Amino acid sequence: MMEPTLSLYELNMLVRETLEATMPTEYWVEAELSEVRESRGHCYMELVQFQDNSLSSQQATSDSLFSTTSRTPIARASAKCWRNTWMLVRPHFERITGQQLHSGLKVMLKVYAQFHETYGFSWIVTDINPEFTMGDMQRKRQEIIRQLKTEGVFDLQKELCLPLFAQRIAVISSATAAGYEDFCNQLTNNEYGFVFHTELFAAIMQGEETEQSVIAALDRINNQIDDYDVVVIIRGGGATADLSGFDTLALAENVANFPLPIITGIGHERDESILDMISHTRVKTPTAAASFLISHLKEILDTIEEIQQRITHFTQQKLATLNTQLSYLQETLPRLFSNIKARQEARIDALYNRAIHHAQLRLSATHTHLATLQARLPMIIEKRMLSEQHKIAFLEEKAKNLDPALQLKRGYSITLKDGKAIRDASSLKAEDIIKTHFAEGIIHSKVIK
Repeated sequence: MMEPTLSLYELNMLVRETLEATMPTEYWVEAELSEVRESRGHCYMELVQFQDNSLSSQQATSDSLFSTTSRTPIARASAKCWRNTWMLVRPHFERITGQQLHSGLKVMLKVYAQFHETYGFSWIVTDINPEFTMGDMQRKRQEIIRQLKTEGVFDLQKELCLPLFAQRIAVISSATAAGYEDFCNQLTNNEYGFVFHTELFAAIMQGEETEQSVIAALDRINNQIDDYDVVVIIRGGGATADLSGFDTLALAENVANFPLPIITGIGHERDESILDMISHTRVKTPTAAASFLISHLKEILDTIEEIQQRITHFTQQKLATLNTQLSYLQETLPRLFSNIKARQEARIDALYNRAIHHAQLRLSATHTHLATLQARLPMIIEKRMLSEQHKIAFLEEKAKNLDPALQLKRGYSITLKDGKAIRDASSLKAEDIIKTHFAEGIIHSKVIK
């Protein structure tokens, strides 16, 4: 006989009844969000647990914060938070943690098991513990800070000097943010009439894309870094939720190693982010960032004016001293000039007499030398003429020996082509006409080779 069978619906009902009988209570579970989405007021979550965080968060090693290749999923599940619960849980979670639920966030959820005959199994979320997430976030923040200090980059921005005239400003912000407009208005309408030049490098300033978007903006600024004095990263207005993008190791390393001073004013009330810690200067809001730049320039102006006053005062004192000295010189100069004039006239007379004496001695010696040369000159000329005559006679004899006619008389001949002597037979080709000179007569020949 065949064993009794169940329909799929009956089997699923059996599973549901078994779950309801064996797992009637709610459970607190720790997991990581791999996906979060809202639809029609409900929240749908995909939960995952990796090999490197299979222990509780208190037992997990700090190395797991930076491991991306060794994490192996060992558990996955779907979870749902229905609208009536989600409307209460979400604002409470965001108020405590300062951010929204997003992928990669570790959470502690209160759930119960549910199996639906049509839709299958899922965990139903009834509560979320924000303190657990806060603890995990704080642990990650502390580990990132430790990593930055180990790399020796945590204080690099603090070591940079803000340029004296920081007026060329690269701004990283959302193009539509009210804070960016407030920042620009504050700079433009400053009470001192300072002129600032700003250029926006638009970036996403909220959500999961914050990190890569801000890093990309920094890269664009770095490509034209000579055009700017300082970088300002601002995010003003709106809620303070979902600022986790400013608490990442990659963004902190990029900011720490950036060659220009970076000022942050990302406009939130909670504890400062890692980006705030690592930057050159941290202010609360975009308008505070503008006020900081204006105040910095005002301090430089005050310093210049103070130095100007000190220079003016010193110059006036110096002029007074010099006027006193000038008055003294005016009184003593005629007498000093008279004494100096007398000494110089006596010195000039002595030099004049010495010059005349030396000139007379030199003239006498020159006359004596000329007389000696005059006596020796005829003999030198005669000797030189005789020597040159001997050279001429020798060259005449040598020229006679090199006369071509003399060579021809000795039996030699000269062969010419186009008036030029032929020294190499290979330079001739067939049909060339050549002319051969002998001591007596000339013959013409044609090359037949």
